[in-house]
Amino acid sequence: MALIKPFPCVRPIPELASAIAALPYDVYNRAEAKLAVQGDQDTFLRIDRPETQFPDEQDMYADEVYQKAAEMLAGDIAAGKYVRDEARKYYVYELTMDGRSQTGIVAAAAVDDYLSGTIKRHENTLAAKEQDRIRHIDTLNAQTGPIFLAYRSDPVINEVVQRAKTQAPLYDFAAEDGIGHRVFEIAEPEEIRRIETAFAGIDSIYIADGHHRAASAVKVALKRREAHPDYTGDEEFNFFLSVLFPDQELKILDYNRVVRDLGGLAPEEFLQKVQQIFQVTLLTGDPRPQEKGTFSMYLEDRWYQCEVRREDRSDDPVAGLDVSLLQDLLLSPVLGIEDPKNDPRIDFVGGIRGLKELERRCHTDAKAAFAMYPTDISELLSVADAGRLMPPKSTWFEPKLRSGLFIHEF
Repeated sequence: MALIKPFPCVRPIPELASAIAALPYDVYNRAEAKLAVQGDQDTFLRIDRPETQFPDEQDMYADEVYQKAAEMLAGDIAAGKYVRDEARKYYVYELTMDGRSQTGIVAAAAVDDYLSGTIKRHENTLAAKEQDRIRHIDTLNAQTGPIFLAYRSDPVINEVVQRAKTQAPLYDFAAEDGIGHRVFEIAEPEEIRRIETAFAGIDSIYIADGHHRAASAVKVALKRREAHPDYTGDEEFNFFLSVLFPDQELKILDYNRVVRDLGGLAPEEFLQKVQQIFQVTLLTGDPRPQEKGTFSMYLEDRWYQCEVRREDRSDDPVAGLDVSLLQDLLLSPVLGIEDPKNDPRIDFVGGIRGLKELERRCHTDAKAAFAMYPTDISELLSVADAGRLMPPKSTWFEPKLRSGLFIHEF
């Protein structure tokens, strides 16, 4: 049973929604973030990455940096850039990219469901990465970047969402990257009850994207519970900001790999090793992999299709993933890349960048690239249901949820 609640939302005034909405904090490095906010007094990225308001030599994890984020948010609210919906509501968030739309429900998910495993994970988190968001959430007394959750499609929820989308939207804009954003509200008590009841009948919710933000929000909640041992469980700090999407609407993009060297092998020697492991064909057309069990390799200005042999495939939910097969059959035994999460010889390139980016990398700082067939959402759910973890960088979700459109205070 999942507890997915409506909440009193802080959100931009309609005329500033497109200016405030920002890509997630972690898609930028420090220099990119500073350039993106330059001269912009509205973008939420200022608040998400407050070190951009300081000189480059400033310690980005200093107390005064997080305090600056809190001051900017309070200042923007006081200046009338945001409204505070006092009533508890759900919101419907539709994103459209390349003619394909996905629609989720903005809500507050229960920390206890995360702790009990009702909200399931498929990735490990790194404590060092959590610390930044823990301090950000704790200092702002708010969650500002929603967690991307998935659930198996439910007809009752689908029906309420479709009805909500017949109303006039609160927001309707296209961002600079061409992604369309529309937001509607679900405020009628009976519709709220139907949504909450439907989620209460769902056994499992899945973190699709935002594992570190989710873990950080939970750790802040545990810290607040420790400070308030008389807590009831109803306090807002017991819930975290989420957007929940039905599985049938989600699309995962490929998450590709480049390697910086060939482990001491000459290119022709490496190709021979690859041919011993996979069925290899020189490609002359579109190099994008067309089916599970295949990947494309770029080596010495040529694309090759590599097909996993039948006897090497697996029904195991983790070992059978294409990213696992590449790792276990080639990257580890041939190149000696045992720990892809920490080995500097491998890098990961999101599918949104396209295969030309893989070619560019091989002409600059890499020796070979591997274009993957995308992991399917059903594979993600199977791994999480089995209580297992995917290899690092297995999934790339697009479009990205914007920060600053929905703020959950506590």
